[in-house]
Amino acid sequence: MKRLHLIATLASAATLCMSCAASAQPTRADAEKDPVLAAMLTELDRSMSQLQLQGFAKPFFIQYRIEEVDDFETKAEFGSSEGSEHAHQRVARVTVRVGDYKADSSGGRGDGSIELVALDNDPVALRTALWTATDKAYKNALSAYAQKQAALKQVQTPPQADDFSHEKPVVSLAQPVALHFDEDEWAQRVARMSGLYRTDATVSAVLRDVEYSTASFHARSTTTWLATSEGTIVRKSTAEYQEAFAVGAQAADGMRLERSFASAGPSLADLDSEAVANKHAVEEIASLADLRKAPLVEEEYHGPLLMSADAATDTLHSLLAVAITATRPALGTEARTNGAFASSYHARVLPDFMNVVDDPSLTTFSGKGLLGAYSVDDEGVPAQAVKLVDAGRLENYLIGREPVRDFPQSNGHGRAGITGAARPMIGVLKITAENGLSDDELNRKLLDMAKDCGLPSVYYVQTLGGVGNPRLLYREAPDGKRELVRGAVLADIDDRALRSSIKAVGKDLWIANSFGDPPVTVLAPALLFSDATVRRANEKNEKLPFYPPPE
Repeated sequence: MKRLHLIATLASAATLCMSCAASAQPTRADAEKDPVLAAMLTELDRSMSQLQLQGFAKPFFIQYRIEEVDDFETKAEFGSSEGSEHAHQRVARVTVRVGDYKADSSGGRGDGSIELVALDNDPVALRTALWTATDKAYKNALSAYAQKQAALKQVQTPPQADDFSHEKPVVSLAQPVALHFDEDEWAQRVARMSGLYRTDATVSAVLRDVEYSTASFHARSTTTWLATSEGTIVRKSTAEYQEAFAVGAQAADGMRLERSFASAGPSLADLDSEAVANKHAVEEIASLADLRKAPLVEEEYHGPLLMSADAATDTLHSLLAVAITATRPALGTEARTNGAFASSYHARVLPDFMNVVDDPSLTTFSGKGLLGAYSVDDEGVPAQAVKLVDAGRLENYLIGREPVRDFPQSNGHGRAGITGAARPMIGVLKITAENGLSDDELNRKLLDMAKDCGLPSVYYVQTLGGVGNPRLLYREAPDGKRELVRGAVLADIDDRALRSSIKAVGKDLWIANSFGDPPVTVLAPALLFSDATVRRANEKNEKLPFYPPPE
């Protein structure tokens, strides 16, 4: 019998004050109707009033964060299910800070402690877990504070910013999210997908060449309760769904060939239908036959290169996502932050026709739900749309509650993985350009650049399998004819290339939803580079199987 998978939220959720008028702001009294928040607030008050080791500082700030995660995954290979896994647990992370907002104990592992938490809402069990974690976190904070004070005496240059920002307390109580799906139906669906190389007649030519064919479905709900000694109280909840497929083979020379795709979103409706997903999977399988016959890249190439929006999204995610975050630099330095853009404030980091914004309030784009959207971050600060790059110049950073020079306040981007400490991170990163071009216009410009450079051919990257590793790479002749090639890697696609080599940008944005912890979204256009390097990968090729697969 099929099992309808309904991940139930708290039994008492229906009684909570979630139906308050939109204009009414929730209060602590509303929050205390939730048994988890009630236990958190009671223990938080007790900790702030009673927690102090004689002769040592009291905490000036405590944060309690409890996450309830319900996770389901089913996998299949070669047309048969490998089984399903379902995990359901709660974890508490307690952060204790001693000192004050200007100089506190933060900066290492000393500002947090983790403890498993009961699922049944028993108030004593919940409070006991929080008490245990709070005691550990306080002891860690005292040790870290002493070590930090000693370290500060060893450096000449004082810190460039306070250790912790003052933020206005908020109370935000979102309705818990429930996942609804049929476990057996999805297990059968991914099994069918993983066996398409055997059952679809259009790809029968590669049947004996396929060395693996896998598919999976992953669903996760995360409900987060957060309370701080400043008065912030938050309950938020998210859902993630993803269906993925991967297939691999070897060329005659032993080179590994891989193709894969994934469809992800905050609801099942955001995933491809089975017909669309299977069509995509068959295309991936068929492309293996083309790759096996494709010639190798032999000579190193330097010149124009066009990346599809799909490939460009992966590239921009890798190069921008960390560079635009502001994190505290090492003690004793005058640096503003860390990373590739540490000294780039107000400097040009992209062409003057490009802009970048991170807007967690953007929940949909072109009719598709966005995984990176959220309303309140994991430090209890409301999310803000942040214009990071304006006309090519870096004008802002993403930042949490640990200030850096020139940025004393959070802009609502302190995000945390499950059990992890909050750190600055993208939500929905959107890269756009003025006067973006269509795909045909970009390709004509690519060919014009080839002619101006006197090149016999140029390159087009359709998909990447990791930054700098093209899965589908085409060599394009002056007449526009494309030839699939293999065995190449890309070089010189770096921060300098973003600043100086992008000559044109597409007008249509690719949506890249990344299922993860936490999930993020990148929206980006195709990119035309004036100068990039394509060279032979020169990887070790393994021997082919000594005998054919079973039939």
